[in-house]
Amino acid sequence: MLALTILGNNSAIPAYGRNPTAQVLQTQDEAYLIDCGEGTQQQMIRYKIRRSKINHIFISHLHGDHYFGLIGFLTSMALLGRTTDMHLFGPPMLEEIINIQLRAADTTLSFPLYFHGITQEGPLANDKRIHVECFKVKHRIDCWGFLFRENKNPRSIDIERARSYEIPSAYFEELQKGKDYKTKKGDIIPNDQVTKAAPAAKTYAYCADTMYDESIAEKVKGVDLLYHETTYLKDLEDRAAMRFHSTTVQAAEIAKLAGVKKLLIGHFSSKYETLDLFLSEACEVFPNTELAQEGLCFSI
Repeated sequence: MLALTILGNNSAIPAYGRNPTAQVLQTQDEAYLIDCGEGTQQQMIRYKIRRSKINHIFISHLHGDHYFGLIGFLTSMALLGRTTDMHLFGPPMLEEIINIQLRAADTTLSFPLYFHGITQEGPLANDKRIHVECFKVKHRIDCWGFLFRENKNPRSIDIERARSYEIPSAYFEELQKGKDYKTKKGDIIPNDQVTKAAPAAKTYAYCADTMYDESIAEKVKGVDLLYHETTYLKDLEDRAAMRFHSTTVQAAEIAKLAGVKKLLIGHFSSKYETLDLFLSEACEVFPNTELAQEGLCFSI
């Protein structure tokens, strides 16, 4: 299972108690920070996010509301005595920005920071539980979306049935991979007689700042949860296009085209004090939509 916590859901300027963009995706073992607007550290404390579990950070693009909280987060980790590796993914210029900030403050981090510049679509990271890919979205500057996919779980073994067929435990790993068992007499024990399929791998797609672009639908096809920015309501479609952003209806259209299971909308313009219309407009096109309200945790 994956769990997504919303730390910030506003666009360029903090307003009405809403903070700039930041999210944390958690597995049983680790947490992944997705964008890091100002105020992210305070939100982590407020919503009890274990910062020590974050070993991967993904920055979509270099507009301040998506990364101005990053240097503070990194230096706080050093002040807290972190020693484990941190992997940072983002536009290539981000590495220079971080290094300048550290040099200007005469600061040396207490942990290894590995920077991975994003220059093309494709795989970014892969660990025990999660595979991460990036895809390009259509914004005013280079901007990336991220696709998080659980690595496929091995089949679970019915221990009692396996023992009834006298299958040695040394062969269990092969059973988990889906292989049949051949007895000493040459009889074949079909794999599905002694194992059960694992639950389907879960997927989460994060579409950072982007104007309406139907090609995105193919990149996030069929995901369990899609986050797509909705900076404006549908009556400001022209303004959204001019500023390389999307409206409620446009985000819902992408979700519908992609056949996703659930849509999450955020990155609300500070011109809006209340958000009820965002939800109602999106639901007209894609009913299974929710607001990315700060503090909410969405199970995937």
